Amino acid sequence: MNPTNESLRALALRALALLDLTSLGEDDDVARIEALCASARTPWGMPAALCVYPEHIVTVRKALAESVSVATVINFPDGGEAVGRVEREARRAIAAGANEIDLVFPYRALLRGDARTGIAVVGAARATCGPGVKLKLIIESGVLAAPELIRQAARIGIVAGVDFLKTSTGKVPVNATPEAAAVMLAVIAEHGGSCGFKVAGGVRTLADAACYIGLAEAALGADWVQPEHFRIGASGLFAAITAVLAGGS
Repeated sequence: MNPTNESLRALALRALALLDLTSLGEDDDVARIEALCASARTPWGMPAALCVYPEHIVTVRKALAESVSVATVINFPDGGEAVGRVEREARRAIAAGANEIDLVFPYRALLRGDARTGIAVVGAARATCGPGVKLKLIIESGVLAAPELIRQAARIGIVAGVDFLKTSTGKVPVNATPEAAAVMLAVIAEHGGSCGFKVAGGVRTLADAACYIGLAEAALGADWVQPEHFRIGASGLFAAITAVLAGGS
């Protein structure tokens, strides 16, 4: 194995440990989620979490018990503005066994100039999750688009005490971009690096992963880029990772 392949293998191992292995297909069924769980048990270790729709939390818990974190999505993908909906969905997801909640920020309200709705929604989710459940805030950076709006949403999340800022749902035309990620990471750095960062939406290759890892290292240092602070939400990336680790590259 030449040095280039050694470096690629090291990147693949690192990306696996940072991965929220995701399946959010509209046609997901029990068989597909069970297959996802089986694939997560790789010879090189487990991903950081599996992220599935709420109706599949129990399937993941049965298949993998406590061997991996289970993430799910709420207020998804539309980023609704009803506090009651967010509280109900969070309570049900936690009762089903989720220990990480990915909440969609009410980004359309912010586009209208309404920050108060976002503050209320995120605050309600944080209170419902309590200290034992990680809360990731999906700001839908590709729709907010303007750096100042991205900064504003990020600051609302950090002030509310979210555990991670996340770029995208993966359900809109523009998802994760390096430019938006850089803005979000700068806000995290401004607030001392206590909030984590999750890139999601269109991260399919190890080169993509390396780009975002590099941005995080530049903003917050190499030691910060650990699963407790940095995640990659993806499905296709997993195939690239395992191909390298199996000796396919």
